[in-house]
Amino acid sequence: MTQDEMKQAVAQAAIDYVVPKLKSDDIIGIGTGSTANCFIDALAQHKDKFQSAVASSEASADRLRSHGIEVVDLNQTGGLEFYVDGADEFDPHLNLIKGGGAALTREKIVAGASKEFVCIVDQSKQVDLLGAFPLPVEVIPMARSFVARELVKLGGEPEYRQGVVTDNGNIILDVHNMSILDPKAAEDQINNIAGVVTVGLFALRGADLLIMSTPEGVEVIKAD
Repeated sequence: MTQDEMKQAVAQAAIDYVVPKLKSDDIIGIGTGSTANCFIDALAQHKDKFQSAVASSEASADRLRSHGIEVVDLNQTGGLEFYVDGADEFDPHLNLIKGGGAALTREKIVAGASKEFVCIVDQSKQVDLLGAFPLPVEVIPMARSFVARELVKLGGEPEYRQGVVTDNGNIILDVHNMSILDPKAAEDQINNIAGVVTVGLFALRGADLLIMSTPEGVEVIKAD
């Protein structure tokens, strides 16, 4: 299978897992990115099975609405049954790096508000140790240089993602060459730098279930 075919296969596997569990008044969280887009497109055929969706980005909200799926503000909900999204990397414990699409803060909020986080990826995202993919950090603009200096002290090489403004009006620093031996501790440490909105480590609230497509088929991995 090509990478696009693998993304479509894993999106369909997520549909097969999530849709039978939905009730008519459920609200589900939807992520951002090319794999999440495949899920949105497949979900459109089942929009009568749930009430509405919360999107982690304006781009995903627009795509949901284009399929006739109602998008609501998270503040209007009492919580979400599922959050379905991709990842840029995952390790054997289902710790994730996310934020390649610059939606990491809203993704983390929606994941935190959801009972079950289903991560959908292709095999290329699988690693033994997080950090080969540059770690995104969303930063308040006035703190960019200060946060970058603090990230250097932690052993990273931050790079300003030129021309990118998040849906929250902030900027992204991508941290290269950081070995993330303890994802939970690293998430806490970076989040505590003044000026950081959030870091793209999803370890304190990682995935509950990961569905991975491979050239041979689809694998399901549960959190340990």
